Amino acid sequence: MGNHSDLRVALVQTDLKWQDKTANMAMLEEKLWPLKQACDLIILPEMFATGFTMDAKSLAEPMNLHIHKWMKLLAAHSGAVVSGSAIIEERGKYFNRLLWVEPDGYTSYYDKRHLFRMASEDSTFTMGENLPIFNLNDWKICPQICYDLRFPVWSRNGWEDGIAGYDVLLYVASWPAARIGAWDKLLPARAIENLSYVLGVNRLGTDGNQISYNGHSTAIDFRGKELLYLQERETIEIITLPWSPLEEFREAFPAWKDADHFRIQEKK
Repeated sequence: MGNHSDLRVALVQTDLKWQDKTANMAMLEEKLWPLKQACDLIILPEMFATGFTMDAKSLAEPMNLHIHKWMKLLAAHSGAVVSGSAIIEERGKYFNRLLWVEPDGYTSYYDKRHLFRMASEDSTFTMGENLPIFNLNDWKICPQICYDLRFPVWSRNGWEDGIAGYDVLLYVASWPAARIGAWDKLLPARAIENLSYVLGVNRLGTDGNQISYNGHSTAIDFRGKELLYLQERETIEIITLPWSPLEEFREAFPAWKDADHFRIQEKK
């Protein structure tokens, strides 16, 4: 039980310039600059600075270079956490890394676990090993990236002493229009099975590989009900997630008590 405030989230659904970090950050900065004190969290799509590209060698940055510093600037200005994924190089390896940048500059991150082999992401990037839970105004938020959506065990909500492992499941994506039906079906499923809000932010446009994206960014409640749906519009929309209905539903319908108990064990 808590005295949680409601959570205000900005979903950013936009086209992206192919492999042009400067142009994408300038475009996004212009769009997002007016959001000062307007929300608690700003969510950008997967690889928002470059588009979903395997050209990691020429586009990767170490932490605290241009993309990360830009996110810090935007977070400080807006007073909101800024989150989205970028290509990060670390110890000679490349990661599709979701950055979680707080207004004071403190940064946490999640490295994509499930790498999309059909685009050779698995042979370009290194798989993430950890699943952190971020805290924002006493809300617990679980980060996921695109292809992770197809693997429910990885996003399974855990419970301890009646307290959920997380309250919001967050997906940033470059999910192609050709398979958008799976996106539309799986996001509500994740919400229902985890008794959690789900936020999915996908991009628009056509990338340099001639793959088309049609958005369908959305916010879904713990019953699987659509709260916000951006369709195929280039837009930024703010949704307020109320805490009390989530808490009340979990108490009235405690399906988590009947969940199977298991843990993920890596193959040796």
